[in-house]
Formats: sequence, C-alpha cells, structure tokens
Amino acid sequence: MTNYLRMIHGIVWGAPALLLILVVGLYLSLRLGFAQLTLFPRAWRSFCRQLMGASDDGTGTSGFQALCTALAGTVGTGNLVGVAGAICLGGPGAIFWMWVCGILGMITKYAEVTLAVRYRILGPDGFVGGPMYVISRGLGKRFQPLAVFYCFCGVVAAFGVGNAAQINAVVTGINHLLSRAGRQASFAGNCLIGLILAALVGRLLFGGAKKIGAAAQRLVPVTAGLYILLCVGVLVSRRHAIADALQQIVLGAFSPRAVTGGALGSAFQALRVGCSRGVFTNEAGMGTAAIAHASAAVSHPAEQGLMGLIEVFLDTIVICTLTALVILVSGTPITYGADSGAELTTQAFETVYGGAAGVFLTGALCSFAIATVLGWGLYGARCADFLFGPGSWRRFAALQTGAVAVSAALDTATVWQISEIINGLMVIPNLIALGALTSEVVRLTKEYKKSGANCASGGHYENIHQCKSL
Repeated sequence: MTNYLRMIHGIVWGAPALLLILVVGLYLSLRLGFAQLTLFPRAWRSFCRQLMGASDDGTGTSGFQALCTALAGTVGTGNLVGVAGAICLGGPGAIFWMWVCGILGMITKYAEVTLAVRYRILGPDGFVGGPMYVISRGLGKRFQPLAVFYCFCGVVAAFGVGNAAQINAVVTGINHLLSRAGRQASFAGNCLIGLILAALVGRLLFGGAKKIGAAAQRLVPVTAGLYILLCVGVLVSRRHAIADALQQIVLGAFSPRAVTGGALGSAFQALRVGCSRGVFTNEAGMGTAAIAHASAAVSHPAEQGLMGLIEVFLDTIVICTLTALVILVSGTPITYGADSGAELTTQAFETVYGGAAGVFLTGALCSFAIATVLGWGLYGARCADFLFGPGSWRRFAALQTGAVAVSAALDTATVWQISEIINGLMVIPNLIALGALTSEVVRLTKEYKKSGANCASGGHYENIHQCKSL
C-alpha cells in the first residue's frame, strides 16, 4: 500500500501539477501587472500599521487576526524541517526556486483572498468565505459539485496534515528532548501529551472563529518573532559566511554539481524540489488560507488581498530564507540525497547555541504545530459547514479534539501521505476558479487603486459596486 500511495503522491504533486501552479501564478502576475511588486509597499505599510495596533471592531475578526489565523495554518514544520530537506534533496539551489515559487505565490494568494472576500456571505458568527463560495457564487450553481469536492478534501485534510501530522511532530519533538534527559518515550506518556494538547486545542476550537483568531493573533507573531531572532543571532555570529551562502543558492540553482561536489547534478532536481517545498510551505494555489482571510472586516476585497500577499512573503521569503541561510552559514556537513531535515536544522543552530538549540527548536516546533492545528481546524469546520450546514461546527470541533488525543499515540506516516494527496486534489477546483475569475480580480484591483483604499475605515465591501460603512 505504501508503494501505491507513493505512486499516487508522485502523480498528484508531480511536475505537471507544480508547473500548473507556477503557470497560473505567472499568468496572474502578467494580468495584474506584477501587483505583488507594485502593491507591496502599500501592503507592508498596512501590515506594520496593524501589527502595532491591531484592533477588532466587534463585527468579525480584524484583518490582522485573519492574517494571523492564515499564518497559523501556513507557517509550520515545513519552515523548520522542510527547508532543510529541500537543501538535502535539491542542493542550495532549491532555495532559489523556492523564492521564485514564493514571488509567484504572492500574487496567487492575493487573488485567492481577494475573491474570497468578494464572494463571501454573512453567516451567524460573521463573514464566511473561501474557494467553495468563490466557485458556487462566482462560477454559478452548475459548478456546485466542484465546491462540494473541494470541501470534502478540506475536511479530510484537516484531520491529516492539519492535525495528525502536526500533533505527531509535537510528540516526536518532546520525546526527543526527554530522551536527551535520559527518559524514554512510552505509550502512556504519549497519551498524556495527547490529552493535554486535546484540552488546549478543544477549548479554542469550541470558541469559534473569533477565539481562534484571537489566539492566533497572540501565538503566531510571538513564536515567529522569537524564531526570527534566533536565526538572526546565528547569522550575526556567522556574518562572514552569508555572501558565500547566497552565492551557493544562486549558483546551485543552475549548476548543482558545482556546489554539491557532484552529489546532485540535475538543475531540474533543484527546480522540482524547490518549487514543491515552496508550494507545501506557503499553500498558494490550495486556497485554504482564503477561508481565514474571508472573515476579515475590511473595506474592500483587495485590502485583505494585500494581507494574503504579505502572508506568503513572511512564510517563504522571510522565514524559509532565514532557515536556509542558518544551515548554509553554520558549516554543518550536509548529506545530499537524504531528507535529514530535522537533524540538519538542529545541528545548524547548535553551532551557535549549543545544546539549548534543541529546546528552542522543539518549543518553536510545538508552537507552530499547535497553531497549524487551529488554522486547519477553522478550514475544516468551514468546509464542514458548507457540506452539512452551520450546525456542524461543534460536531467537527469535537471530532478534531478527539483526533488530537488519538494522533499523539499513533504512527501517522501513512496518514501524512494520504492527506498530502488530498491537499494536491484541492488545488484543481481552486485553480479552475482562479483562472475563470481572473478578470474579476483585475477589475477589483483597479477599483481598489482608484477608490477602494478611500473607503471608510472599519467598513466592509458588501457587493460589486458598494463600499458600505458599518
């Protein structure tokens, strides 16, 4: 069965799928005049303004809370472990292609979020949106089966990549620390960890979207900020090696053999690994983060679209790049051809922080993983609501909480692979909607540049021609 799943995984996340995601990103970039670059200064100013004084007007989650919830589902183990694996399997050049993927992913995420806000609805607990509403309301009722398919995949993935794999990573990290302290992992100990995590996650999931947003607003900036500071500490102490690391990344993108000593000789391998890991870490093309962004009380769809742009920038261009540079400047030997991500990342940080690096990284890994469970908990609940009606939230939250406890005691390698396949299937309906509604994204972007930014603060964009103040 494992070989069968590996074959399906290779098809779903193979070269054609990754090429399609990149082509859509390039197409959107051309149609929108590379808005990820021209609108970036405005997006960054908006992000900094909200970071310094994020507020909630009581009508729904704030734009910043929505961004943090989306980051909670995006920033995770891939940023710490996946980047190291990309270097091992594709050489330093894989990071260059990860940057390319990130730049194109910025505009893809911008389009996803803008459309999600454009076609959202007002539900009992605030605004609700995402690819399923973009498909059903933007493309019409005849595409309803495509929206149902997307939501089915979203519910399944929420229990896999969004839950079981993350909790298993937390348990593995905690057990690794305990083993270094002379204590062996046990089934009972794993169950205890699972129950503690289930109580924490369950309390937040049952609180609904606003409670998840409030928790993400506190957890994500602090955890990401501390991790960035750890990375900066390594780079400052190894600053003499930064230029060489950047050279390895650029040269390795086109001539991996020259950088890896012949261990990896294919430029296509660097491209394939870099792009695939880039898509995995920023989720641009999957549409999931748009579910979180759709809840924001903003004055225009493109206004929150800018936060989607910032999301990919922070995830891929900032955090993934810092992780890669830490590994490359540390001088830690890299075993090319073997996906030894966790060990390589830890060893790189230990060159500066010693044995304490393991504690720091485990703490960061646990925080990111719990945040991911919360983010995906929201995605799965919204998908369940679309399939079964608004009353399904609490039932889904109960199942997710139970899954946290169970996942802590199970080997989830197979679950991880199945849910990654499901993730890949979610890309299909989302990209169909993006391609079909590109003209609407272009229209909304032009409208925002002309007048959308002047809408009343705290308002929300109600329909295609109206900016309504709340």
